[in-house]
Amino acid sequence: MLNEIDSYHSLKKWKDIHILAEIHDTTALNQFHDEVMKAAWKIVITQFEKSFGSPPCSFSWFITGSGGRKEQGLYSDQDHGIVFYDDTKEAKNYFQKLGDEISKGLEQLGYPFCDGKIMSSNPMWCKSVEGWKEQLAQWMLDKSWESIRYLQIFYDSRTLIGNQMLPIELKKMIFHYHEHDNQLLQRFLDNIQFFKHAVGPLGQLFVQSSGKYEGCIDLKRTAFLPYVNAIRLLAIKEGIVETSTISRIDELSKKEEYRLLLAEVKENFKKLLSYRLSLFSSAESYEDVHYLSVKNLTKYEKREIKTILKGGKKVHQLAQAIIEKGVYHDF
Repeated sequence: MLNEIDSYHSLKKWKDIHILAEIHDTTALNQFHDEVMKAAWKIVITQFEKSFGSPPCSFSWFITGSGGRKEQGLYSDQDHGIVFYDDTKEAKNYFQKLGDEISKGLEQLGYPFCDGKIMSSNPMWCKSVEGWKEQLAQWMLDKSWESIRYLQIFYDSRTLIGNQMLPIELKKMIFHYHEHDNQLLQRFLDNIQFFKHAVGPLGQLFVQSSGKYEGCIDLKRTAFLPYVNAIRLLAIKEGIVETSTISRIDELSKKEEYRLLLAEVKENFKKLLSYRLSLFSSAESYEDVHYLSVKNLTKYEKREIKTILKGGKKVHQLAQAIIEKGVYHDF
């Protein structure tokens, strides 16, 4: 059925009808988003090739952000880019136009334009292999918060259409660079130092005190970011190319020094994903899927949430100790 859809209107209608059947399983939901975006690509390329021909060289259309990590929720904006092999004017013009079309197409399907312009329509995120090498080198040399953020975003990328090895080979530049510049990992660490704490010294939960989300915990800033950022940093340190937080934990856990340290981290993160799933049925916007009402939780669930939140802080401290002191120990 999906392969037969040839218009954005029909695809959006199909997406809106079927997505609710996938909101109880994170893996299924992310596979659903993948298939919708692949279908969008098919619609774009079918029309595009009539005017501009087939792609002039090998390429990768990649997604990043929560999509790259396979952690998208019910609502998601656009985070994607293109890397193409030939460093020619012809290839640049072709893929820039193609990037514009895919960005417009996804917007019609209900994936809003990225506020940070991390889209294939932005020349910064649509480059040849050589162009990307220059871009990554510039970001790694630059000590600004923005450049480190862009490196993190690129590191979460995975190919949806095309040659999956192109982004992977580029990521290896980051691994090689930090082997010769031990300050790069510290710059990554400095970039993720600030996150909201949700558990007080006496075990009380800190919730939103006013507004639409009064009485709720902001799961994105108090839980997801500590886990995702810390595990990403350790994955960069160890040269791991997997993109999802779960798969990165699995790869790290194959190393003896991480195996026991991360045993609880994986379970905590899986539970965190489950709590977010519970918010989807009533969510009406992107922000809604991040706020968990404490008053609706049982005593057991409150204890579990506290464990998850404390675990996020713990894994952040673990990453900090490993990067700054080379110390691997429990907290």
